[in-house]
Amino acid sequence: MIPIKHIVKNQTFALLFLVFAITLTGCSSDDDNQTNCDFNSVISPQEYENATSAQFMINSLEIVDDCLKINFSSGGCDGNTWKVKLIDSGAILKTDPPQRNLKLQLRNEELCEAYISKEWTFDISNLKVDGNKVQLNITNSDKTILYED
Repeated sequence: MIPIKHIVKNQTFALLFLVFAITLTGCSSDDDNQTNCDFNSVISPQEYENATSAQFMINSLEIVDDCLKINFSSGGCDGNTWKVKLIDSGAILKTDPPQRNLKLQLRNEELCEAYISKEWTFDISNLKVDGNKVQLNITNSDKTILYED
């Protein structure tokens, strides 16, 4: 027979563990400024200028909250080793609306001949400008999209 003292000790440990787990995964405040995007966008004139990329085709662009959703395709095996980066040039073109130039960089070393489509999101909150509207030009494609706050 298991002593009562041992059972109470185990239940106390389980209760403390549960409270700790809830605290770690509990509510977060809106002040965290975190998005649910897959990646962050980068503002870097040097990276923008030097960015090389594997060939790809952008199928669609969509903005959901502060995330730019990019659906694109490229040759490969399954796309699981692909590395992507969305790089801003750092310049804001003074047009109406203002414009920012971006490059989608894809590192794809897969040697298979399948045509793979992926959809990833990028946090673009750092690309906001005064006036609450900016046109985002993906310069290594023919795609643009209007980002409105």
